Amino acid sequence: MKRRGVRRPARIEMGREILAIREELAVTSRIPFLVSGLLCYLFAGVALGQEWTQFRGPNGQGISRAKSIPITWTDQDYNWKIKLPGPGHSSPVVWADRVFVTCAEAQPPGGIVLAVDVRAGKVLWQQRYGLTAYQHHGDNSYAAATPVVDAEAVYLLWQTARETIVTALDHAGRGLWRRDLPGVESRFGPGASPIVVGDLVVFTHEQEGDKLASRWLALDRRTGQTRWTVARENTEISCSTPCVFRPGSGKPQLIFTSETHGFTGVDPETGSVLWESRSALPARVVGSPVLAGDIVISGCGKGSTGNQLAAVRIPADSTGQPAVVYTLKGRLIPYVPTPLVKDGLLYAFHDQGTIRCLRVETGEEIWSHKPAGTFYGSPIWVNGLLYAIDRQGKVVVLRAGPTYELLATHPLGEKSHATPAIADGVLYLRTYSHLFSLGGTKP
Repeated sequence: MKRRGVRRPARIEMGREILAIREELAVTSRIPFLVSGLLCYLFAGVALGQEWTQFRGPNGQGISRAKSIPITWTDQDYNWKIKLPGPGHSSPVVWADRVFVTCAEAQPPGGIVLAVDVRAGKVLWQQRYGLTAYQHHGDNSYAAATPVVDAEAVYLLWQTARETIVTALDHAGRGLWRRDLPGVESRFGPGASPIVVGDLVVFTHEQEGDKLASRWLALDRRTGQTRWTVARENTEISCSTPCVFRPGSGKPQLIFTSETHGFTGVDPETGSVLWESRSALPARVVGSPVLAGDIVISGCGKGSTGNQLAAVRIPADSTGQPAVVYTLKGRLIPYVPTPLVKDGLLYAFHDQGTIRCLRVETGEEIWSHKPAGTFYGSPIWVNGLLYAIDRQGKVVVLRAGPTYELLATHPLGEKSHATPAIADGVLYLRTYSHLFSLGGTKP
């Protein structure tokens, strides 16, 4: 396929200059790493615009400010399409001129991370990690966890029944640190992704049964050393990725969801549990939490479908108690896909393909339709539109709003469990073994 460039030179060069200045200051003036990193974040936020740093982008909410993503397209409209060195279900993440994505390798078992130039689709580098073979669900993968990236590094989480590897590489692929932890006991296999909060890398390390201790972990993003742990009492592992609630006043809170503990607010500085709504999620949690003001929403389920969706109001202060705003039950509760909230509406993509639009404050259904196939990937919102990839590899484009309107479906030619990513006006689509770039300003 012909590769078409995307105009990003000013943004990319500015980013490189900022990083070069930071490195010079760190060496010549011996500015501590944290201060240097904060300076980099400050200038990068102005110069580089919105990055797509983690699963579902900024704070995991799936919202993009992009204006240059087409509704309809043909194969000739892709900037580039490349074959990946292995399959996987993780989503791409993007910082400046690089998109990072992980893949699995069956024989010998392992995981691969690669960095791809956003303009030409050229693989800049790749690193392989040997993993211990284990039996997991056929829909899972060694490359299930989406990486997280910041101005300093890309952080990776590889989990099997025998080992958990957490590691950081700089943007050139050089190793910064690595932690080797016990594996994850689960009949389906792990699927949670890490996030970066301030100077912490945060992730869940849960277990089924009592052979190993379940916990949530925060590592120092500079050194990989443990900053805090939260002991858990899981009967089932969750595959959800935490998010951050930032109140109008007061400190930010980490929001976790799980079957045993329901919704949990955690102080990101200390790991102290601030509040819990333990009974709100009475089944296995796979999708991640979404925020609507001070309301947090998540679903849970068993087998191949969800069975309860709950909306919980976060307490106004750390001494308050959460309040369940509503719960929804029935056959159309999403299990694997994470919902999306925008402009007072909640979009719930069900595993079996039905999409529902609900009023976020009450859970009242506005419309319900099945436009394509089944879903494991989650939706994103772009310029008033919803984009999602079904399991058969079709990109579904809907108009977001109280009236159902299917605008387009685009087959990618291969199955997919991944969620799209967007950075600097470019859409990245991941199938089992290919990565696509679409949109942006052409030269």
